[in-house]
Formats: sequence, structure tokens, C-alpha cells
Amino acid sequence: MTALMPPEWAPQDWIWIGFPHLAEEWPGWLEPAQVQIAAFASAVAESGQAVRLLVRDEANEARARQLLSSKVVLERRVYGDIWLRDTGPLVVRAADGTRSARRFGFNGWGGKYRMPGDEEIGAELARDAGLEVTTTPMILEGGAVDGDGTGLVATTEQCLLNPNRNPHMSRAEIEVELAAQLGFRRVLWLGEGLINDHTDGHVDNLARFVAPNRLVVPVATGKDDPNAAIYADAAARAEAFGCEVVRIPSPGLLTRDGAIEPASYVNFAITTNLVVVPTFGSPHDAAGVAAIAALFPDRETIGLPGEAVLAGGGGFHCASQQMPTA
Repeated sequence: MTALMPPEWAPQDWIWIGFPHLAEEWPGWLEPAQVQIAAFASAVAESGQAVRLLVRDEANEARARQLLSSKVVLERRVYGDIWLRDTGPLVVRAADGTRSARRFGFNGWGGKYRMPGDEEIGAELARDAGLEVTTTPMILEGGAVDGDGTGLVATTEQCLLNPNRNPHMSRAEIEVELAAQLGFRRVLWLGEGLINDHTDGHVDNLARFVAPNRLVVPVATGKDDPNAAIYADAAARAEAFGCEVVRIPSPGLLTRDGAIEPASYVNFAITTNLVVVPTFGSPHDAAGVAAIAALFPDRETIGLPGEAVLAGGGGFHCASQQMPTA
């Protein structure tokens, strides 16, 4: 039987997190983004799970040490952006518990953001963790897929069918490769991702599984919520597919320099003992965190500020990648 990528709520040996280091990726926001990523890493480490925080160089490491819990382990690596959900290894597990890693092709999110180290960091982390690495040329970022542990995966047409990823592959061919590499035998195709999402609509900002066949999708808050139609379409597609859909509040309309922000509580990170939800200074923050907490009664859920991290194009889930327990 094909190895399967475990769901994120399965036990984890550790989590990799990327630490911001490029000022041009966070113009005016680098130091606050570093503070927020450090708070995320420290909270997970203090919850009892091992954290491996990637830092770029000596100066970046020194800055991280100023902000972090002593329980966080630092690893100096060559990487560009911090979004290890997309550039890190996707770990699968065979029926006997044997783990291995999958590395898909990576083209800088459709050729928009090419940075030294991002194409290599996933295989490097996997091999240093003692995992056998299988590579495939299909372009895929980890944030573009979200599985429920049974072979069901959610993704978006906007991303996986985008001509800037795999223009030579059909929908059916992509489904075959997802099954062969990650064990995803059933694909829930959602439509568009959030407005102004730099990733061309990653599903981890739109809809996430929290249990087998149970999918969380935001619901619009306020008549000016820019993603209202997108949320409604995602929920309708999931229900038609046969999924149980749970609706949680969205942050509503948030802007930065006049542009709509792709802010989402759905970009939460699930760790062994803790769920971390990004907050944005929205009046809906408390309700969003509480709604997610109700879905994980077996672990603590906290909200941490994430608006500076979002200024660089992502959230806590985007910045992390877990190592599932064998």
C-alpha cells in the first residue's frame, strides 16, 4: 500500500519553523515579524514539543536568541523565505510506521519569489533527519494540500490548476501523482483561495481538516467581508462532496496600505500539545480562537499576534512543517 501523509493532529516528534531574516520581504515589519515567530516557536517548545528553528546566519541567530525560550533548538541553514510548509519535506508514513520524505518541484510560488536555498532546504532537512527522500518534478507546495489522514485531501483549483505550476498536467494527472506520492486517493477540489493570497490560493488559508472528513471553513463577518463568496463556494463544494463542514468566523475586512489582507484564522498550526491561531487585531479575534479551541478539546489552543508575519505573505502554519512520529 502507498505510504500516506499523516494528518497534522497526529503525534509529532518535532516541528521545524523558519525565522525571518530578509528585510526586503518584510519592509518595515522585519523586527515585529521576528518577535511574532519567536513567540510562536517558544509557545510550542514550552508546551513540551521539540522545536527546531531555522536561522540564516550568525546575526540572525543572535537576534533569535534574544527573543526565544531556551527550550527552542536553533539550526543554521541556507534558506530564502521562511515558509517551510511549502519548501520543507512532506513526510509520509508506511503501514509499518516507516517514515520517508517527498520533495516535489518548487518554482517560487509560480515563479514570483525565487530565493537561494528554497529549492534545496526540504531535501536537506529530510536527509539530516535520516529520511529517505523521493523526488518528483510536479510543482507542489505543502500549503496547497491538506489531508485528513484517511486518503482524503483538500486543495484549490486556483493553485493546483494554475498555469504557473504544472501547465502540462491535467486535473486527472495531478490526482494520480497526489495518490502515488502522498497517498491521497480522494481529492476535494475547492475553487478560489483568499483575495491577494501571494500563493495563488493555498488551501491552508481557506479550509482545513480537523478530523477525518471534518473540514473547517470560515464564514463571512460583516457585509464588507471581501471573501464572503469564496467562503460560501468552498463550504458548498465540501458539503456536496460529502464532508462535514464546520464554519468559524473570519477576521473580516483587514487592509494594509489600502490593499485587502489575506488574513485567516484557518492558518492555525496544530502541534502535539498546542494549537496556535494567528490573530490580527480584528474585533473577531477572540471568537475565531474560541471556535478553533472548541474543535481541539484534547489540547490547548492559544491566539498569538500574526499581523507582522502576514506582512511577509503568510502565517504560523505557513512558517512551519512537522515531523510526524513513526
